[in-house]
Amino acid sequence: MAHWSRFEKELELETRRLISHFTAIQDEEDQNFQMALKFTWSNFKFHHFLDVNRHNVQRSINGIHEKLMVHSDLSKAESWIRLTEEFLSSPLPNTEGTKTDAHYSMLALLLHLSDSPSNTNYCERPRLKETEKEDKFDWAKYLMEGEDIDTGPFPDTPDWSEEESEEEDSQQPLSREDSGIQVDRTPQEDHEQNDKTVQVTWTVGEPDSRAWLEQHIVTSYWVPNSPRFPHSLHLHSNLYNVWDQHLYNTGPLYLPEEKSFVTETQVIRETLWLFSGVKKLFIFQHNDGKVTVRNDVVVTHLTNNCLHSVLEHIAAYGQAVSRLQKFIDEVTGHSTEPCPPGLNSSSSSSKKSSEPPFRTYQAFVWALYKYFTSFKEELSTIEKDIIAKDETVTLSSVLERLSPHLAQITMLHRVFCTGVAEVPAETPNVLRASHLLNTLYKAIIEYDSVGEASEQSVALLFSLWVETVRPYLEIVDEWIVHGHLFDPAKEFIIQRNKDVPVNHRDFWYATYTLYSVSETVESEERLSDAASGSSGGEQASSSRQHTMVSFLKPVLKQIIMAGKSMQLLKNLDCKETEQPDGSSRDAERKSLYTLFLESVQTRLRYGEESPTNMVTEQQATKKSLIKMQSIVARHLELDDIHDPLLAINFARLYLEQNDFHEKFSGGSVILDRSSESVTCQTFELTLRSCLYPHIERRYIECCGNLMRTLKKDYRLLGYLQAMRNYFLLEAGDTMYDFYTAIFDKVLEKESWQQLAFLNVQLQEAVGQRHPEDSSRLSIFLETIDPARKKQPVNNLDGLTLSYKVPWPVDIVISSECQKIYNQVFLLLLQIKWAKYSLDTLRFSDLTVAAKRQDGGQSEESTAKEPINQQIHRMFLLRVKLMHFVNSLHNYIMTRILHSTGLEFQHQVQEAKDLDQLIKIHYRYLSTIHDRCLLREKVSFVKEAIMKVLNLVLIFSDRWQAGFGAWKIESIDKMESDFKNCHMFLVTILNKAVCRGSFPHLESLALSLMAGFEQC
Repeated sequence: MAHWSRFEKELELETRRLISHFTAIQDEEDQNFQMALKFTWSNFKFHHFLDVNRHNVQRSINGIHEKLMVHSDLSKAESWIRLTEEFLSSPLPNTEGTKTDAHYSMLALLLHLSDSPSNTNYCERPRLKETEKEDKFDWAKYLMEGEDIDTGPFPDTPDWSEEESEEEDSQQPLSREDSGIQVDRTPQEDHEQNDKTVQVTWTVGEPDSRAWLEQHIVTSYWVPNSPRFPHSLHLHSNLYNVWDQHLYNTGPLYLPEEKSFVTETQVIRETLWLFSGVKKLFIFQHNDGKVTVRNDVVVTHLTNNCLHSVLEHIAAYGQAVSRLQKFIDEVTGHSTEPCPPGLNSSSSSSKKSSEPPFRTYQAFVWALYKYFTSFKEELSTIEKDIIAKDETVTLSSVLERLSPHLAQITMLHRVFCTGVAEVPAETPNVLRASHLLNTLYKAIIEYDSVGEASEQSVALLFSLWVETVRPYLEIVDEWIVHGHLFDPAKEFIIQRNKDVPVNHRDFWYATYTLYSVSETVESEERLSDAASGSSGGEQASSSRQHTMVSFLKPVLKQIIMAGKSMQLLKNLDCKETEQPDGSSRDAERKSLYTLFLESVQTRLRYGEESPTNMVTEQQATKKSLIKMQSIVARHLELDDIHDPLLAINFARLYLEQNDFHEKFSGGSVILDRSSESVTCQTFELTLRSCLYPHIERRYIECCGNLMRTLKKDYRLLGYLQAMRNYFLLEAGDTMYDFYTAIFDKVLEKESWQQLAFLNVQLQEAVGQRHPEDSSRLSIFLETIDPARKKQPVNNLDGLTLSYKVPWPVDIVISSECQKIYNQVFLLLLQIKWAKYSLDTLRFSDLTVAAKRQDGGQSEESTAKEPINQQIHRMFLLRVKLMHFVNSLHNYIMTRILHSTGLEFQHQVQEAKDLDQLIKIHYRYLSTIHDRCLLREKVSFVKEAIMKVLNLVLIFSDRWQAGFGAWKIESIDKMESDFKNCHMFLVTILNKAVCRGSFPHLESLALSLMAGFEQC
């Protein structure tokens, strides 16, 4: 069954000649030649053409004959029907029988090639059979030349013919005793076989060879009506026949069926072949991926139900082996029906079938292949034991011997079904790889919960996981070491967005996509209001739910930060990354996967000692035995027992217990066996101690290098200080020159909203003290709705400061950050304007105008309030407004900007990576944005402050207009409006301070209360 027929051998030879002819490859050992040979055999054996239908061929033959008869071509019709019948009745080379499928296939080919047989002139030519030429050469004379032939005493006796001897021998049947072959007889057939003999022909003179063949050739049990094998007539060896006879006697409707008898050894061998991956078997049959058992297979010493119960269990294991082996063949490229791993070809698309399997599946298949290699070695060992016949090998003993492997195969098949086979065909590779790694991870935890009973299973799963995770760790290693995310199959959970170059300002936010985020970012990590819009792509993807590779969760952030930092470093012109011996160092560097394996081996190594330590251990054991003997003897003497031999035996019995000496000595016992097995707890601890530290170390190194490069070579801290100098007015003298020029234009009633004037003033102010920033700083005027400029304080709206930040510093100081800076800058300008307006008022302007008006005062005005008293009220109102504006100014410039700035500088120095620095910067901007009362939730407080600032500008304008340019009632209105706003702010701020929700407002509330008058 396992050997090729003559036809198959010839077909193999012709196939090789065909490949050599078309490909011109003469070396049959060449890899391309072997691939072409596999492809050709695949098409020969598994082609998609239907077999020939002999009925259709016969119908076509009859139709042509009828057509020729209709056309009166009687000779052609007679020749046609005679030649076709003669062809069908004659044998073909390498084909047994007549009228076979091969005959009809040849006729179908000729019919397809024919073109209108009825219109062709045909005349049958006589065919002469070639007679075999008789060899007239005298071989006997040629071979006996030079030999003296002794004809004996009777030279006229005719020569002995072997043919006659063979005919005579064939006429006389060999008896059972002479042939050495036992006839299989069952108790039911014994009376029918008494007068029958076995017909055996054999070459005379070779009894030893015949006996050897009879003992070593297996009976062709897979052939229909094969001869029965000899076996014992003992009752236990004929249990099937006894039970069958019982069923026949007790069941009137029972009908015995034809069965194929096999031996238990044959069943064992087919079981081993099934587990080895062989598909063409007799007892077990493969149908559409399922392994079934033949119903007509029996053994003589077991009942049919008992045998099939055992074989069904074996078939289930065989189906698992077959499915796993098919998956291995699909991934390695040896499958004759290419399709995606774990899927049927009918459910897979042509696009998927053309893609090679990604590296995670390849690593998983490599782990399975190594396991099946050891499993097949065990099967080979069992088969060698069967051949050796040194001991009895039964099916139950084989199954018991293979039971640990079969349990592991069941476990592997379960992992395969969950992690691979049940995944839909359209699933992306990233989710396939994540799901497979998660399945292995959860399986380790699940089997480990059983305890010591599943140590072997946990060890196997752990080795599978270690092999399968290798591509992931190699991708991580390439990314965090070289800054290149090499993932051609898109199986890693983080993928590169190639549309965003490295030198783009959005590189840090939009260059990578996380496909398996399962945990949302906590609310306190997000920025609020305007700051939250600049949080980048990571926060935008946090609302999506996908599967997550569980073992990477604790270090996912570190991997992303290290990878992006390394890629950014590779594109920076910095001195630290330019190392001449970088290639040699990289060659000596161990990969992340290698470091992980070494750490795991170090952690899980138990009981391995050097030979020198073994000698020391033996000496220590001997000393311990002597010491233990004395301890036991002393305890036995307490019970008046004096037996040295008993003391030695007790000492040896308890010597292996490490806590024996401590118990007898009264000491405490502390044992730590946590490293003996990979348990659920130690598996996570193994990752925490063997994998995560290497990633953390690389993360600290990469991010530290990037932070040092940005601070040293790209002046990151300098640009952050420049933003505070100009936008937050920390450079007081420089910005004072700029904004006082604007305020002077306003006081002089001149137009200041000219872009050229503003840029000239800004460049003059900055160029004197900070010339390096003059080219980066500019100012713009945005178009504002005129309805928003009803109040004087709103005239500054639209004034926007811009600072050109170079790459890569613009990753930290983005355009969204500058918008927040500009909101604070506008508020500070408005406060500065109000303060400047009050500070520039002169008492002489008001008193001179009052004296000028006092001379022309009419009698009607005498009845009203005196002028001096009105001037005094103006003085008091000015002081109150100045106190309010100064309190607000000091609160923002000192309590908010200065204190928060000091905290920000300290946090910047402590930042470990760029992402942490970006969050610190956003948190700083969000803090000053909120504490400057610019949030929408406290807009009513800002409106009250704006009313007071607007009142200050109106008051300053009337003061400068002089006494008499406005009515006395306006003083009453300004005092009333200020008092109301002041009281409202004091009340609101006190409530907020008492609640404890805004502790930073306490200084402002106390300052405003000090200037508040009780009416």
